[in-house]
Amino acid sequence: MKPAKGSIDAAALACVQLSLFGEAPILAGTMESQDTARAPHQTLPGDGGRAAAATQDVLSRHPKAQRETVLQGHRVAYEFARARRRSIGFVVGLEGLTVSAPRWVPLSEVETALQEKAGWILRKLQEQQDRARRLAQARVEWKDGTTLPFLGESIILVLDSRQTGVALHTAAQALPGVPRATLHVGLPHTAAPEQLCEAVQSWMQRQARRIFEERCEWFAQQLGVQVRRVSLSSAQTRWGSASADGVIRLNWRLVHFALPIIDYVVAHELAHLRVMDHSPRFWEVVESLVPDYKERREALNDDVLPRF
Repeated sequence: MKPAKGSIDAAALACVQLSLFGEAPILAGTMESQDTARAPHQTLPGDGGRAAAATQDVLSRHPKAQRETVLQGHRVAYEFARARRRSIGFVVGLEGLTVSAPRWVPLSEVETALQEKAGWILRKLQEQQDRARRLAQARVEWKDGTTLPFLGESIILVLDSRQTGVALHTAAQALPGVPRATLHVGLPHTAAPEQLCEAVQSWMQRQARRIFEERCEWFAQQLGVQVRRVSLSSAQTRWGSASADGVIRLNWRLVHFALPIIDYVVAHELAHLRVMDHSPRFWEVVESLVPDYKERREALNDDVLPRF
């Protein structure tokens, strides 16, 4: 599944850091230099702030921005690209807004489309800014006592030189809101952050492989399909993929999520062994395995993983 795009004739969804089962779109384009049509409130590079609205602070500025507009009183600097497509499209990601349009569409129509989609664009820009703040907070500080998510629960890292390797210890009782599990890593307190990161990541990848293989086997039996091999992925834009010959690839970072979320991704990929597209029939297969897949998919997209 690819991150959805907005258009003037279809609803749109924002890009996310890790898109669900698809690659984030890359819009390659060049700065428009021929079309001089301008709509009200639009500020072009070099205008020198002649428009009154140009004195406002910029709500969002894409690092590759070539154009600016004002949406409901907010200035937005966006990347603009000409592309082979039938309609004007919008993609909102962590970097900001990207607009793509057919070569024959004048800039005045682009501005009109921006104004029509202003509410959606501003809402998605705010969501992405909130997400960026959460991502910054999710950066892991590798030291004794750091908390990480594992299977939907928080675990505390414990540097324990008496420990051989890495081992998960669970407590039968714990105070509400206090992690019940500790991950003991056989390293001294003087260990470098890189050593701790490598040890923990290797342990989590081993757990991920074990869990993924178990869940793939279970869902394969439900569907009557054969999984030839399960492999781990570290992709930045995919949670998983499936090939027609039965090879399933799953992102090891899924091990941070609770088992129901993992099951959704596994069910999604194995459903492709029955239907290789995302047609209504495909989603019927997914729903037969995971009736509440929409809620699980939403939880998957909304969460922010720790940054290793």
